[in-house]
Amino acid sequence: MSGPRPVVLSGPSGAGKSTLLKRLMKDHEGVFGFSVSHTTRSPRPGEEDGKDYHYTTREAMLEGIEKGEFIENAEFSGNMYGTSKAAVEDVQAQNLICILDVDIQGVKRIKETDLNPIYISIQPPSMEILEARLRDRQTETEDSLQKRLEAARIDMELSKEPGVFDVVIINDDLEKAYEELKEILNEEITKVQEAK
Repeated sequence: MSGPRPVVLSGPSGAGKSTLLKRLMKDHEGVFGFSVSHTTRSPRPGEEDGKDYHYTTREAMLEGIEKGEFIENAEFSGNMYGTSKAAVEDVQAQNLICILDVDIQGVKRIKETDLNPIYISIQPPSMEILEARLRDRQTETEDSLQKRLEAARIDMELSKEPGVFDVVIINDDLEKAYEELKEILNEEITKVQEAK
């Protein structure tokens, strides 16, 4: 695949990935593209098909996985999620830095491909802070909240393994975390801007 190096952004739900991503894309308009993931879950209010996710059926997704059309896929809370090769190629074809927002399972799967991305993990300062952030959202049942927290505990442990990520950013201060993220991506951002 040609084009700028993609960026794999990982970290538990509530660590602040979406907030950092939205800001990065706003500050560097026309530099980043988001690979739109596929999911079998239903759209949440305000989400659009093809923009937030490609909403699909379990059957269609399993068929695509079997045909090797997905870079990574995972199952979470009974729903399937995945990134198709086509979604990444669409972004790279526009000479944009493709951002893949994936979980730790996805990171491990991408490591088995020839994608060669920059691996970045966004982590919360602690489990307590993460739990408070997730509770403040009020989007979860107690059961799904506990599942997310358990997944976060595993994610935080695995992010400490050497060689999994190029960099781990602890999001205890949004400004500081954002500056760190920009610094890591500076070289790729410059390449894209110079090519325009």
